[in-house]
Amino acid sequence: MSGQPRLRRRFRLIALAPVLALLALSAWAFASPMGAAPDDDYHLVSIWCSTGNEAYCQPGSTDATRLVPPAILESPCYAFYIDDSAACQNSLDFEAGELVESKRGNFVGAYPPLYYSVMSVFVTPDEHFSVMMMRLFNSILFVAITTALYVLLPRARRPALVWGWLITTLPLGVFLLASNNPSGWGVAGVGSAWLALLSFYDARTPVSRWASAVLVVISVLMAAGSRGDAALYVTGALGVAAILAFANTKRFWLSTLLPLAMAVVAAAFFLSARQTSSGVNGFGGQEAGPTGEQAVAAADNLGGFGLLVSNFLNVPSLWVGSFGSWPLGWLDTPLPEAVTFLALAAFVGIGFVGLSTLDWRKATAIAGVGFVLWALPTYVLTQGGDRVGEQVQPRYILPLVVLLGGLLVLQVGRKRFALGRVQTIAIVLSLSAAYLVALHMTMRRYITGNDAPGWNLNAGAEWFWSGVPAPMIVWGVGSLAFAALVVILAREMSISAAAAAEIDHNEKTTESVSR
Repeated sequence: MSGQPRLRRRFRLIALAPVLALLALSAWAFASPMGAAPDDDYHLVSIWCSTGNEAYCQPGSTDATRLVPPAILESPCYAFYIDDSAACQNSLDFEAGELVESKRGNFVGAYPPLYYSVMSVFVTPDEHFSVMMMRLFNSILFVAITTALYVLLPRARRPALVWGWLITTLPLGVFLLASNNPSGWGVAGVGSAWLALLSFYDARTPVSRWASAVLVVISVLMAAGSRGDAALYVTGALGVAAILAFANTKRFWLSTLLPLAMAVVAAAFFLSARQTSSGVNGFGGQEAGPTGEQAVAAADNLGGFGLLVSNFLNVPSLWVGSFGSWPLGWLDTPLPEAVTFLALAAFVGIGFVGLSTLDWRKATAIAGVGFVLWALPTYVLTQGGDRVGEQVQPRYILPLVVLLGGLLVLQVGRKRFALGRVQTIAIVLSLSAAYLVALHMTMRRYITGNDAPGWNLNAGAEWFWSGVPAPMIVWGVGSLAFAALVVILAREMSISAAAAAEIDHNEKTTESVSR
């Protein structure tokens, strides 16, 4: 009888995980002002112009321009001024009826249109309310997909989902997932699609099979419909899942019709996005994405083979940038090196434990993703005559980092993925501390600017969202929610690993007795 209350108590705790995850992401949604994500003026204008409402967007003097609300264009007025808060937004006229002409938008099909079309549903006359609804919707969508995957995946697959997300999304991932930037969808879509496909292959009931198929479709559409490069990544992610689940059976080949169909869909998005031409020709001599900035002192005195070697040796800087070594936002929100150390330590620690469960398929998948992570940025930068630090940003390859993190933790064969007690405590503390510091420093940058240090975010606040709790409450609730989330998930993973180990032990004992 004692086991039943314990089981019910554990169920109640894990049931809190989606709520805690949503609170943790919502804190990041409120942490930054409108326009804070990279190129948000471009993306917000594209969203407003996807409404088809002439009150928000009208044709410009050319096909490459539109008449748009000036406040949306000017919302990142604080960008690049790290000592200035976002108080400059207070002087913007968000109620102005007059529109201004701009070429800052997805008017020539640089990006796939799906993300902008979906986000346009939330556009209202209140720009701030609209922006926040989009951020919260993106957070809810991510939590819903991840929760559904947790329920559908076999117990042995769940560590790849849980640890894969936890060790790869601090701090850049959580910033993007709760933002208005289409990169958030790219990260969520690629990171979910391969696990949804594994769930589809593993499904043993019609309900779970159909539910997994729906998640595959949603994940692929999110990735491919947000960025051209994410369309390419998600196609590779589907291929990785197919390799891992391969079996020369009729059921497998029939099941593979789904990823093949979705690969065609992703390819259509990829080929339709003009943004992807940079992947072939490099950025050199072109606009640096939507910002339109040229590379600064491109490659200096390097060229040819020297530039190739320089980029090859420095590409890991882009990987580490996902863990906080590169500033957030418009590359104007630097974080303490402690964030990078803690987040990267968790990734490396979990990753090495995950390598203990290795077979040829997992090794092939990890090697393939690792090769792309190194070779693709090297090629794009060198082809455009650019060096690492110019043009290509960590967010462009973050979906691949997330995929790699999940693969490292994926359990294969009979050997179980399990962390020791000390390892678990160290990972929980590292991730919780990294989140706490990263969120605080991000909020500090926008509330007062970095020239006003101090732990109390309420003191001297120059900017914050109206109608929401005080900054310190947002920071405290978000940090506590994330810490509780990591504790609950780590505990659940430990319990599952112990139960699996006990089952294995009993099976071995039974086999020995039968002999």
